[in-house]
Amino acid sequence: MALCLLARCAVPALAVDATELAGRIQKKYATINAFSANFSQSIRNAASGDTEKRSGSFLFKKPVLVRWETLKPEKELLVVGKDAVWDYFEEDKEAYRYAVQEIIGSKTMLRFLTGKANLTEDFLVAAGKPEEAGPGQAVLQLAPREPEPGLVLAKVWVDLSTDMIARIFIQDFYANTNDLSLEGVVVNPKLADSLFAFTPPKDAKVRDNVPVKGHDLPK
Repeated sequence: MALCLLARCAVPALAVDATELAGRIQKKYATINAFSANFSQSIRNAASGDTEKRSGSFLFKKPVLVRWETLKPEKELLVVGKDAVWDYFEEDKEAYRYAVQEIIGSKTMLRFLTGKANLTEDFLVAAGKPEEAGPGQAVLQLAPREPEPGLVLAKVWVDLSTDMIARIFIQDFYANTNDLSLEGVVVNPKLADSLFAFTPPKDAKVRDNVPVKGHDLPK
């Protein structure tokens, strides 16, 4: 009797058309003006075998405004504003400033979270293993059509009830991995532009990254 009940409860994972689901994700993010979420992140260094766990909050507002605040293990604030990008380390009292296009183009995780990574055009999309998906989720495996050092393989976990990304896994050329999960996602919250502005504290050391020609940072 117990075995029969278990057999009835074991519902097989639904088959997913990978290309169709990727298209649905693109359409969903096209309709979103903003969202907020909490994140947990695991970054593994392949050479040393060390893994760092991070957690914090994430805010996004179109066109490309980002506030990525890491609370643990140490406080770090990454703000992508209209004119510049700031990366501030509270404990060290150091603030780094970058050009917006430089960061959006190079930060692969941000490309996914802001919808700049076009799944249907930038990747060869295939269905992931159903057993890797959580309840109500599907997994897509992504192979970049034009691999780059920072991204040779990616997987995304999709919440099928919302068509939004719940988890992203990225592997780079050196086999380092970046695994990020989102929780408590709120779609289209009211986010003031002031959340995406940053002024370094007076006692902070400000370090300007060498600007890319044509993208000089405002003084």
